[in-house]
Amino acid sequence: MVLVDTSAWIQVFRKNSKIQLESLVDLDEIVTCLPVIQEVLQGFREETAYRIARDSMLAFPMVESPLRAEVFDEAVELYRLARRTGRTIRSGVDCLIAACAIRNGLEVMHVDRDYDALADVSPLQVRSP
Repeated sequence: MVLVDTSAWIQVFRKNSKIQLESLVDLDEIVTCLPVIQEVLQGFREETAYRIARDSMLAFPMVESPLRAEVFDEAVELYRLARRTGRTIRSGVDCLIAACAIRNGLEVMHVDRDYDALADVSPLQVRSP
């Protein structure tokens, strides 16, 4: 199963996208989590596109819903672990998404260097499209 990060969804949703998600992963293997849905949907300006994207995102199986305090604790620990090894993670939300993935044994597909840094210091599995 693959948790597709916001950074990859942004590439997929672009008009002239070079990423064809279905050629990289079986659509039946994609899962999501609430932080990814929030990040993706807040970027839509046009209402019709927003509604289509919302319906599409909510159709994927969701992990860690509702989000519990333990997920946030693990996200904090990932951030702190990265800092102790000299890596600065630019987004706390990326740590939250990574914690969701680790807790569920998922690979994160991304276009974001924070995940590579987190994978260096944790059991996070990553894939770049």
